[in-house]
Amino acid sequence: MVESSPRTLTKRFNWGQPGQTGRARLAVEFALLFIAIPVAIALFLPPRQMFEALFIFSLLGLALLWWTGGFNWRDFLRGWRRFDWKLFLGFSAVTLTASVLVLYITQPEAMFSFLRRNPAFLLVIWALYPLLSALPQELIFRVLFFHRYGRLFTGPGQAVLANAAIFSLAHLMYWNWIVAIFTFAGGVAFAVGYLRRGFLWAWSLHAIAGNILFAVGMGVYFYSGNAVRPF
Repeated sequence: MVESSPRTLTKRFNWGQPGQTGRARLAVEFALLFIAIPVAIALFLPPRQMFEALFIFSLLGLALLWWTGGFNWRDFLRGWRRFDWKLFLGFSAVTLTASVLVLYITQPEAMFSFLRRNPAFLLVIWALYPLLSALPQELIFRVLFFHRYGRLFTGPGQAVLANAAIFSLAHLMYWNWIVAIFTFAGGVAFAVGYLRRGFLWAWSLHAIAGNILFAVGMGVYFYSGNAVRPF
């Protein structure tokens, strides 16, 4: 299988170009999909229905990706040959350190709670989170975002910041500033990773980040069952 250069993805998107879909129409669609719907979910959807909403959202995203056209579906399977294990381990170490520090300061009693109380269930989370949560999120917030809506932005730098912002907004349902900061930082890492190394790299970073967060005990913030609306 021929691998593309790690930096060629940034050249595939028509930054600032309207394309076949008018710029104004695309902007309205973007606002509905990535701003209005997440806010509505946070305000009105019961937290325990998050995965049902994510499933429907994923189907809509795949339909829009197919409708857009021009996407090489084989890109989902490319990227293993340029997988940077040192960078991957470094990212994991940073995520682990940040999670431990935040929990030590805010909720030390929750640190490594799954590992201490129910390690078997933690293994279930580690097996399912990459497939049921990280995978559909990357399809929507990286693949669909850049392939269909990249032309709304003047360049990759602006697009990455916008991507991180809407990724953080999508987690508004947790109503927590710690979640907002972590997801914004994660959004930057995943977006840059996607543009430079492709889907598999971004998905791998998202998967390991989520698994580390739950292993450390950050589920007190990222578990939908613990989400409480501030009104």
